[in-house]
Amino acid sequence: QVQLVESGGGLVQAGGSLRLSCAASGRTFSSYAMGWFRQAPGKEREFVAAISWSGAGTHYIDSVKGRFTISRDNAKNTVLLQMNSLKPEDTAVYYCNAKKYSTMYWGQGTQVTVSS
Repeated sequence: QVQLVESGGGLVQAGGSLRLSCAASGRTFSSYAMGWFRQAPGKEREFVAAISWSGAGTHYIDSVKGRFTISRDNAKNTVLLQMNSLKPEDTAVYYCNAKKYSTMYWGQGTQVTVSS
């Protein structure tokens, strides 16, 4: 069992930055691939970024490449999403995700609002 708690969301002007943090419980955190998803009002939840269990591999949706960076610290059971050059279209609830084989866990989400 893994419990995930996101933090770091808020209101920011376009062009600004935010850093989201996801704190995970459980001694097996380092065996999970971690990811960030987001859901805007009236839209389906979409993948944003993912990082392998070791941190060696990362993957991003095209719209955030060059602006967002995902990282993890297995000693601290945390995964971060550094978001720079934010755009109004990045406004959404951001969810942390842990995945190993067919098992997935979700956090409760944190709101990110980017004003124009």
